[in-house]
Amino acid sequence: MAKVDWKAKKVKLGSAIIGAAITLAIGIFIGVNWNTYAPYLGGKFTSNNNISWNELNEVYNALASNYDGEIDKSAIVDGAKHGLVEAVGDKYTVYMNKEESNEFNDYLHGDVGAGVGIEMGLREGYTRVLRTLPDNPARRAGVLAGDIIYKVDDKEVYDWTTEDIANVLRGSAGSTVKLTIVRDGEEKSFELTRETINNVSAYVDYKKNNTAIITITRFDTDTGSLVESFAKEIKDKNTKKVILDLRSNGGGYVSAARDLLSLWLDGEKILIQKSKLSAIDEITYSLRNKAVFSDIKTIVLVNGNTASASEIVAGALRDYKKATIVGETTYGKGVVQAMLDLSSGSMLKVTTAHWYTPLGNTLNGTGIEPDYEVVNTYDDINHSRDPQMDKALEI
Repeated sequence: MAKVDWKAKKVKLGSAIIGAAITLAIGIFIGVNWNTYAPYLGGKFTSNNNISWNELNEVYNALASNYDGEIDKSAIVDGAKHGLVEAVGDKYTVYMNKEESNEFNDYLHGDVGAGVGIEMGLREGYTRVLRTLPDNPARRAGVLAGDIIYKVDDKEVYDWTTEDIANVLRGSAGSTVKLTIVRDGEEKSFELTRETINNVSAYVDYKKNNTAIITITRFDTDTGSLVESFAKEIKDKNTKKVILDLRSNGGGYVSAARDLLSLWLDGEKILIQKSKLSAIDEITYSLRNKAVFSDIKTIVLVNGNTASASEIVAGALRDYKKATIVGETTYGKGVVQAMLDLSSGSMLKVTTAHWYTPLGNTLNGTGIEPDYEVVNTYDDINHSRDPQMDKALEI
């Protein structure tokens, strides 16, 4: 196989999208209590008094008068909407048309459809395979963690965003896709048949030494009730330790993070939101009378793809000294987004506030440093080793 000069090929991607689950991208942190923000946001998004649309019309008229080809006006308008929001310069503030909005909502609720069973993320300038899921097409074919995703159906995608690559890897169950990766400078191609992916938001396993391992893949609307159902079973098993695995969990609903934290914290402050749109800080509290894990030894596993709602959980448990953090420094997403429904099924995901841990600490751009730093290498993953979990079991 031909060697590929990946230093020459290396590019800066347009947006650094973290940990994508199962051939999708990004777990998004959705702001809660929209009604709190609505009165402030209404004026912000309906007024155009400070923008001269004449300049935009000037560009369109010049284009329409001189372009040697057909112009799709609906595509022009859609592109203008995307560009308008992108120009704000905030990677978390995004315009989504109807199709993108539907895909986003499907992902948020775990309806990922059919894919090849890859979790991917931006690493060292490329979208790489972070891990392959058990009993899924990519793992069975021999795709490994660390592989650079180079081509899909012979089209170069190495300089695409993680989200865009995930979109082309998805498809109908039973359809095929050709995936070309680069490993150690060499290209390798795999013909994969897409399968429906089972993507639960939480599950529990047990170890013989009276340890329960709760894995949260995202914070969905059902995550709190799922984990609460685990809690009684965990207590009935006389469990001595809980390991909460938040690795590569990109976030989700704050309400789900609150429900999870309520198993450890009884009516405590878990989140402070500050916004220039409001003179009053918004404080979120855990629920009362649900803290069945308040006195149980707890270890939280995190990595560089642990973000947003996951960081709310890890940060609160750290501040209240309810858990020991093991793994790698988290992503550092300390901002809140609200979802605004627009016309024709489109949507605006917009940053409305910054959030802080119960002790008032911000982690935006810095993340949470673990108490015990333990790295999982690609070699560890490919050989089914997990030194982070080993450390959590040891403590």
